[in-house]
Amino acid sequence: MPQKMLQFVHVDRRMPDKRDAEARRHDFNEIYEGFDDRGAADQAARCSQCGVPFCQVHCPVHHNIPDWLRFTAEGRLEEAYEIAAAANTFPEVCGRICPQDRLCEGNCTIEQSKHGTVTIGTVERYIADTAWEKGWVKPRMPSAERGQSVGIIGAGPGGLAAAEQLRAKGYEVHVYDRYDRIGGLMIYGIPGFKLEKHIVQRRAEQFIKQGVVFHTNFEVGRDATLAELRARHGAVLIAAGVYKARDLQAPGSDLGNIIPALKYLTASNRQGLGDSVPEYDSGALNAAGKDVVVIGGGDTAMDCVRTAIRQGARSVKCLYRRNRANMPGSQREVNHAEEEGVELVWQSAPEGFEGKDGLVAGVNAHRIHLGVADATGRQTPQVIAGSTYKLEADLVIKALGFDPEDLPTLFGEPDLRVSRWGTVTVNFRTMMTNLDGVFAAGDIVRGASLVVWAIRDGRDVAAHIHSYLQRKAEVSMPESQESVAAE
Repeated sequence: MPQKMLQFVHVDRRMPDKRDAEARRHDFNEIYEGFDDRGAADQAARCSQCGVPFCQVHCPVHHNIPDWLRFTAEGRLEEAYEIAAAANTFPEVCGRICPQDRLCEGNCTIEQSKHGTVTIGTVERYIADTAWEKGWVKPRMPSAERGQSVGIIGAGPGGLAAAEQLRAKGYEVHVYDRYDRIGGLMIYGIPGFKLEKHIVQRRAEQFIKQGVVFHTNFEVGRDATLAELRARHGAVLIAAGVYKARDLQAPGSDLGNIIPALKYLTASNRQGLGDSVPEYDSGALNAAGKDVVVIGGGDTAMDCVRTAIRQGARSVKCLYRRNRANMPGSQREVNHAEEEGVELVWQSAPEGFEGKDGLVAGVNAHRIHLGVADATGRQTPQVIAGSTYKLEADLVIKALGFDPEDLPTLFGEPDLRVSRWGTVTVNFRTMMTNLDGVFAAGDIVRGASLVVWAIRDGRDVAAHIHSYLQRKAEVSMPESQESVAAE
């Protein structure tokens, strides 16, 4: 066990053992083994304990990473977990699915000095998994009940992070979600090879023990309007996420077997959870034996291609209009996909689809030239004239991103103000919408983003809701009680 930090000059960067690509193609289990005690301690001890820790600066929840790395190196794992859990509601999730190569690890000081980053994500996973194994993870019970309630729309990472924080402060918390399980995209959108479902489910059980009340299969607008929820609760949080798939308008796009990514991933995850999924059993949402083309270059596209491989597709190609350097998704995920047999077709984009008997039979694509950089620094794609070619395909999955649903109409609340993109508009100092006592956080405000950003937003909005309800309680408090409270 190392006795001091700054071991990066003596200890090489090492990830936990990764399962062989051929073996992992046939199941949905996670691809990395966990660190053992010595391996985690050795890697944690490589931390340089920076005075200005850029890993922490570039972490959306501002994890105190150097401290929990030091405690891990010293074998003080319970303290390491307490520090990690103080900033993050789901350390066991973020340690698995965060794109650390773009966040904490990508900004590690020793990575910049060419010694190789500290494997922060895998150490975080090790800390959290050890905490669960040792029984250190406990529900955060309130010390007293406040007699005020909060309604939360959405049981994804943002809504759950807010629910935990508010319940710990003594509020009665009700979470409303359209799905039959708790977790949002963590349960139905992210495949098991990145995040096994029992990890989400055991955390959900902690929230239930904490006293959070869940209303599943509940659709706002169908089972209750937003106005009715406002009447039930002192404050309401909209943490509904963004689920409307971006579409591709091209000749033949209405052919059968051209499907949106989330529909495909949800069917796969439901089947893995043991649900009856008729469209999966019929082959409509099953890649087995098919030539699959996935359109897109983000993490959702990588989830789709790697799922298709595991379902037994004959071939899997990912069609992306830019090159590897310009991909928005994690480079680690791209590498995993290539190891597993996915073909990345760079600088290509669909221009239409061919069909047979009403079903897609091929993708007509054209080559792309990358021109000058746009305002974001990414090169602008330009079609190369006369470069059309065909890809065989009998299943096409569109992984083009997500937009918000029309919430004012869906929730029966036309006065709810939204941006021109459909995201809910908030006052960023309070995270409140234009409706008094109605707050919003996560993807429904910022657009489709990372789980860790939803967690950050959920924790932030919980603090704003607490301040709002405290002010509301003070205004409504009888004079006699107010004088007692002041004493």
